[in-house]
Amino acid sequence: MIDDIEDNSKLRRGVPVAHSIFGVAPVINTANYMFFLGLERCHALNNPKAMRVFVLEILNLHRGQGHDIMWRDNVQCPTEEDYCKMVIDKTGGLFRLAVGLMQACATQNITTDFSPLVNNLGLYFQIRDDLINLVDEDYFKAKTFCEDLTEGKFSFPIVHCVTLNMDEAGTRLLSILRQRTDDVDVKLYAQSLMKQSGSLRYTWEKCVGLKDEIVEQIESLGGNAPLLKLVEYLHATITGLEGAVSGTSTEPQQPPQP
Repeated sequence: MIDDIEDNSKLRRGVPVAHSIFGVAPVINTANYMFFLGLERCHALNNPKAMRVFVLEILNLHRGQGHDIMWRDNVQCPTEEDYCKMVIDKTGGLFRLAVGLMQACATQNITTDFSPLVNNLGLYFQIRDDLINLVDEDYFKAKTFCEDLTEGKFSFPIVHCVTLNMDEAGTRLLSILRQRTDDVDVKLYAQSLMKQSGSLRYTWEKCVGLKDEIVEQIESLGGNAPLLKLVEYLHATITGLEGAVSGTSTEPQQPPQP
């Protein structure tokens, strides 16, 4: 709910966001209450390691979100390396929180390092979401068309396009991000810039590589059929997007005329 306020989102899972129904102040208060409710439940475990894990990963979550907001509000494009570090802090932190709490209370596998797998899961989940935000028609029905462009957010494909093309294409995409536009024609043009620069294709291939690495990591840790099934399910939703991420012409379409 806090994330929706910070991103000025309109929909969540196809439903109006909470703060558009109940108001910003009650939603902030409720979301903060839930953080402390989780902390209370963690404290009740009487497990110092669990408390350390909870506090560490909630701090990482907010650090990552802080970088994301700073880049957006200052129209400052991060490097791919910095973007991935932010995702590992923010999205990966929630995965590490779950695994860390289980290990803190476990009697087996308490020294096994799951962080490489968990960090890759966070990266895959976020980069996959970045991709479908820009190309998946089903996602448009649940949220809004290319919502990351309207929010001015530096998602993975946008970071790649801007850093790879600091000339005409990158400059135009940065200008579009500054506008926080709702104009569908402008967003279609931005989409074409990322397609023709190879950024959408690069993002799709990044997801494929991460998925393969995740499967190998799961198997090397002894296997986990339900987790493998979940990964395959998530990946199946973007397998059909390969055609949508590949450019079919040598030049992007012309921008809409004012």
